[in-house]
Amino acid sequence: MTELPLSGIRVCDLTWVIAGPTATRILADFGAEVIRVEHGQAADPIRFGRPIAGERPTLNNSGFFNYFNRNKKSVLLNVRHPMGMEVLQRLIRVSDVVIENFSSGVLESWGLDYAAQRAINAGVIYCSISGFGHTGRDRHYTTWGPTAQALSGLTLMSGLPGKPPAGWGYSYLDHTAGYYAAIAIMMALHHRNMTGEGQAIDIAQVETGMVLAGPAVLDFTVNGRSWLREGMPPGNRAWEPSMAPHNTYRCAGEDRWVAIAVRNDAEWEALRRAMGEPAWAADARFATAAGRLAHQDELDRGIGAWTQERDAYQVMATLQAAGVPAGVCQTAGDRVERDPQLRARGWWTTMPHPELGEAGIDGVAPRLSKTPGMNRTASPLMGEHTYEVMTSTLGMSTEEYEELAALGVFM
Repeated sequence: MTELPLSGIRVCDLTWVIAGPTATRILADFGAEVIRVEHGQAADPIRFGRPIAGERPTLNNSGFFNYFNRNKKSVLLNVRHPMGMEVLQRLIRVSDVVIENFSSGVLESWGLDYAAQRAINAGVIYCSISGFGHTGRDRHYTTWGPTAQALSGLTLMSGLPGKPPAGWGYSYLDHTAGYYAAIAIMMALHHRNMTGEGQAIDIAQVETGMVLAGPAVLDFTVNGRSWLREGMPPGNRAWEPSMAPHNTYRCAGEDRWVAIAVRNDAEWEALRRAMGEPAWAADARFATAAGRLAHQDELDRGIGAWTQERDAYQVMATLQAAGVPAGVCQTAGDRVERDPQLRARGWWTTMPHPELGEAGIDGVAPRLSKTPGMNRTASPLMGEHTYEVMTSTLGMSTEEYEELAALGVFM
């Protein structure tokens, strides 16, 4: 097998749910040996997450878990057992990175804060992802993706004028925090390569959303304008730069939509011709950008009447051929089965899994020309690599392993 850029880097992975596994997924994709430390009596809820193969969830048939945990290993370890904690410390001793996304203070309560980890492994890189970080007034609070998103200001920025905040969909900041963590770990590895020093990484999930609120913060601090004002938040309409039409429009079929953006008068004329020059579109109110912006409701109704009778892909193809920016709001099924660009790049592949069968999997991003990542294995079965890691990585004899197993350490 080709040596990958992070080959030789070992990660003691104490993460669960989404934020932490997102970070270690990236590291694993690029060759790091990511060892998930799991407890059979406190399984990661994502192991039961749908979609699943079969009628009932098991610990190993979740496509959701498979997505986040490909290319990783899994060991069972009861860290509440004194000898289990000793085994975890042995794993930390031979790891480059330790990462967790518990509430702040959890590892400290285990006696494994950064100072304790350094005493075990002087060069260790310790990454913690928590709601508010390890310092400050709110450090003891716990967040989930949607609550962190709200506290960062992003939820307020999303939605329609005069309506309750809509938010940015499913656990956006769980993924964002994971991306930040992967980048931070790479920076820490580079620093260690240059200096020999490890370091602690303290990621507050709420803070990872703050940078995305930059336009609203600047608008308030510079112009004194609240994000909640007439016409704001803009929903699908464009406010900077302003243009119209700029929205999503219902198409034929169940919950099918297309996005259309018209930036100038030339594209408006092209849209009119593509729609067959309906009488309503010749209204003088729509002749200029200022007029279209002032009458967006009427504009959207007219365009929507045209799109709702047509297939979304047909609308996209017609408008793109006319030089009008347009794109189908693709479903997950569209992206897997219909998207020619993803197909051309070989984005979707399969990997065998004992319970999922030939499980579909997405590609590795980013795609690097000199040091690419690679999908090598599907997600691990619960505890699949316990014996291998204990004997090969930690150097246990078979006798020691069996003794610890009998004491309930590997459960």
